[in-house]
Amino acid sequence: MTLNDLKNHLQNLEVLNFITPTSTAIPGHFHVTELGLNTRHFIDCGTDIHTETSACFQIWVANDIEHRLSPEKFLTIIDNSKIVLGDLNPEIEVEYQTDTIGRYGLTFNNGTFQLQAKQTDCLAKEKCGIPTEKKKISLVSLGQDNSASCCTPGGGCC
Repeated sequence: MTLNDLKNHLQNLEVLNFITPTSTAIPGHFHVTELGLNTRHFIDCGTDIHTETSACFQIWVANDIEHRLSPEKFLTIIDNSKIVLGDLNPEIEVEYQTDTIGRYGLTFNNGTFQLQAKQTDCLAKEKCGIPTEKKKISLVSLGQDNSASCCTPGGGCC
């Protein structure tokens, strides 16, 4: 989800709801404690240089259970962050405290924002010798589509 996607969703909501990747609701009295621009400039194991930019906001749950952040107030926080974000429309990352500070992607479904677990990956598999995954084909299915089979009379395989 991009920053503009987030703003568009917020404009149509009356209440903010967030859930974790395990579908656990984040308590409604959470705070958005910061919103910033994260830029990573790095080299992968194949020596290619990359730059990634994201807008990151932090969700923090305090003990002030009467607190409720409205979609309008969240939009104000985003508008105030233009000093840092400029006119960029980066992907969103969310920081949320569980065992440690977790960093998540963000999606929106049925009026609820859902934190999405992120995964690591090698960006230079071909340089590292990581084999590409081969498409798995069932041997039984090979003979079911005669148009794909070349081993028939006149198929041209011999």
